[in-house]
Amino acid sequence: MSLLDSKSRQILKDPLMQDNPITLQVLGICSALAVTVKMDTAIVMSIAVIFVLTMSNTLVSLFRNMIPSRVRIIFALLVISSLVTLTDQYLKAYMYDMSKQLNVFLALIITNCIVLGRAEAFAMKEGPWRSFLDGLGNALGYGIILVAVSAFREFFGSGSLMGFQIISESMYTSGYQNNGLMVLSPGAFIILGLIIWVQRSIGKIEED
Repeated sequence: MSLLDSKSRQILKDPLMQDNPITLQVLGICSALAVTVKMDTAIVMSIAVIFVLTMSNTLVSLFRNMIPSRVRIIFALLVISSLVTLTDQYLKAYMYDMSKQLNVFLALIITNCIVLGRAEAFAMKEGPWRSFLDGLGNALGYGIILVAVSAFREFFGSGSLMGFQIISESMYTSGYQNNGLMVLSPGAFIILGLIIWVQRSIGKIEED
């Protein structure tokens, strides 16, 4: 059997757009609103979720036949919290400033509905390889939305991308002002709402 047969490709591809965990399943919204003021924090958060989700799915799948059903959620939480702690310690050791910016939101990966939901709904039933692909697909789908929202918020709210100033000082002197709403939570709601609306509109057009 090919490593990427048709079912495996579908498992990896569907969460990117067609069944995106944020825009279609409406999961993980808190972090999508909280860590998207700047692109760099959104990218690091996305990488952290990719690591935690792929590894937790794989590990839960590997041990699924050894876990008593009455403690399966406790086991999944133990695996996820261990991976989050490992990620947090790595950031504190090598990216301390970024660790302070993410603060409590990194720890909240433990209770992220996407991570626990995939472990319970998929990894407990499927093999390690497909569980890995499911975790990777859902984490990438999550990351795509986070980076997209953060790009809009940072550009319109601060006039920069990845910390590099895009809007020149001459524009500010001529009367241009950044949109302060974009650096506040309502700005994230607006951008995310527009992305959801566009994606679902495209989906309806394709179905018709």
